[in-house]
Amino acid sequence: MAKHYRNIFFDLDDTLWDFTGNSRQVYRMMYERHGYSRYFKSFEHYLSIYEQRNEQLWADYGRGLLTKDELNVLRFTYPFEHEGIAGCEDLALAFMRDALGMMPTMQGVVDGAHEVLDCLASRYNLYILSNGFRELQSAKMASAGLGRYFARVILSEDIQVHKPRIEIFNFALSATQSLASESLMVGDNLDTDIKGAAAAGMEQVWLNRWGKAAEGFSPTFEVTRLRELLSLL
Repeated sequence: MAKHYRNIFFDLDDTLWDFTGNSRQVYRMMYERHGYSRYFKSFEHYLSIYEQRNEQLWADYGRGLLTKDELNVLRFTYPFEHEGIAGCEDLALAFMRDALGMMPTMQGVVDGAHEVLDCLASRYNLYILSNGFRELQSAKMASAGLGRYFARVILSEDIQVHKPRIEIFNFALSATQSLASESLMVGDNLDTDIKGAAAAGMEQVWLNRWGKAAEGFSPTFEVTRLRELLSLL
């Protein structure tokens, strides 16, 4: 890789902070605390229903079709709706409040996150560019010891525009006084992080931890482990 980068923008969830692992731990605890075994065959059964709908709702939120509050209510009440169980909205909302309260206290990071950031922090300007909610993202970074590496945290809530729209990438570049030609985007989501950055003229590193297909799109670089980033920079 040519050594022309000055700025590296990182997605947060499932790129540095282990959203998948942390959230599943939290949801399992909430499943047991709130007695969800009365309604679902198993935690895995509940989680499979939740995660499928959650992904769809986040896509709708990113397109501006839902508010933050609507997103949260719909994703936590949906499993009961899916199973045809009525009268459990209060229970689902209690689960939601407890889960969202615990989530930012979780400390799990993607394997190699601290090692990679320790190596890069003295050589590049590092920034976070995330679609997450500010009250959660800041706390998650603090709990996991990630905050100290980054000069600025840029969130979609700042301008009410979400990745992959080009406006959020242009805003991030302008806010950090970065040139697209000197900037690199690192993220796990091919659509929001990688294709979005490409549209804004930024090169990208796709962290493809789960071996997904690129669907006819070729990112600038693709790695399966975060530590591989060090061999590219």
